[in-house]
Amino acid sequence: MGRFDAADERFGHQVPLPFRDVALHHHHWRESLFFVAHSPHGPDDVAILTLAHFPARREMDSLQLGRWNGKPVAARHVRPADGDHDDWRVGPVQIEVLEPRRSLRLTVSPSEASPVSLDLVFTARTEPYQLRRGSMLAGHEVIWDQTHMIQSGWWDGTVTRDGVVRDIDRWWGQRDHSWGVRVHHRCPMWMWLAIQLPEGMLGVWCWELPDGSRVYTDGCFAPADLSDPVPVVEFRHDLHWRDGLGREVSYERFGASVRGLGGTCTARLADRRSITVDVTGRWAQRYDVFAPGTPDSLGGGLMECEVASSDGQVCTGIVEVTGQWHHRYFPLHRGDRLPPDGHTPTEGRRA
Repeated sequence: MGRFDAADERFGHQVPLPFRDVALHHHHWRESLFFVAHSPHGPDDVAILTLAHFPARREMDSLQLGRWNGKPVAARHVRPADGDHDDWRVGPVQIEVLEPRRSLRLTVSPSEASPVSLDLVFTARTEPYQLRRGSMLAGHEVIWDQTHMIQSGWWDGTVTRDGVVRDIDRWWGQRDHSWGVRVHHRCPMWMWLAIQLPEGMLGVWCWELPDGSRVYTDGCFAPADLSDPVPVVEFRHDLHWRDGLGREVSYERFGASVRGLGGTCTARLADRRSITVDVTGRWAQRYDVFAPGTPDSLGGGLMECEVASSDGQVCTGIVEVTGQWHHRYFPLHRGDRLPPDGHTPTEGRRA
C-alpha cells in the first residue's frame, strides 16, 4: 500500500505514484546533492559536502570530505528517513534552497561529530545544465541508471577547524543534483571534470568499460554571464597518475604510490569550439578513506587541479577519476561482477 506524505500535498507528481515511490526499488537508488568549494587562485584547502536520500534504505546521510588546514576531512552523518525527505537536515548538517537555481546555504554546526564546521552560501555564476539520462548494465543487473544536473557558483562565508575561523570570499566551485541508481563499487570507470574558467565552467561526465569502450559522455561549457550552456559533443582524455615527485605511476590495485594526476583533456562543443585543458592535480579526496586497502573501497577520487586552457586562461578545477577496473586508470580489478558481463574477472587480468 502506498503512503501519502507531506510532500504529496503539493503539486508536482509526474507519475501516478506517491513521492516516496521511485522508478526502481533498489538498495542503491539515491537522490543526492554534492557541493565542492575551492580557491580560484591556486592550491589551497577544499571543502566538500554531500546530502543523499536512499528510499529503499529509508535513510538520509551526509558526507563531510576534502582537506582543511592541510589535513584530510572525513565524516559521515546519518539519520532515518520515512517520508520526510524534504527535511534537508542530518545531524549537524543543514542545506537550504534560498532561491531555486540561484542560491543555497550550507551549514555544519560545531559538534563532536563535525571535523569542520561551516556556514557557506552558494551563488550561481552559470545556468544549471541537465545531463541526459545515462545507464549501464552488468549482464541483466542495473549498475547505473541516473540523471544529473551540474552548476558552477561562487562561495562566501566561513569555515572553522580546530577553533581557527577562515573567511571565504568569492571562492568558486560546483554543485550537482542527481537521482537514480549508482552502485559505486561495481562501476568500471567514470571521469568528471568541473573546471572553473574565468569565462565559465567546463563540466564533463564520461563513463567507460574496462577496455576503454565508451558508455556515456555528456557535459557543457556554461558561460559566466548566465547565458545558455553549450553542450559537449566529443571528449578525449589523456591523464596519468603521478607520485610524490611528479612521475607517472601505475595505480595498481590500491593506488599506494599515487599522490597526484596530470595530463590533458579536450572537449569539442556544439558551436564547433574546442577547449583543451592541461591539468596538474593533487588529492582533494581519496575515495578509499572509509575502507582503505580493501576490495570494498573505491578506486581513485577527487583531484584539486591547477589548469591552463588552450586559449591562455589559467584557473583551478576538480577532476574526478574513480572506478574498479580500467585498462589505464585501474589496471588490476578491485571489485566483483563488474560490467559488461557481470562476471568476476580473472585474478590479475589486465584488460
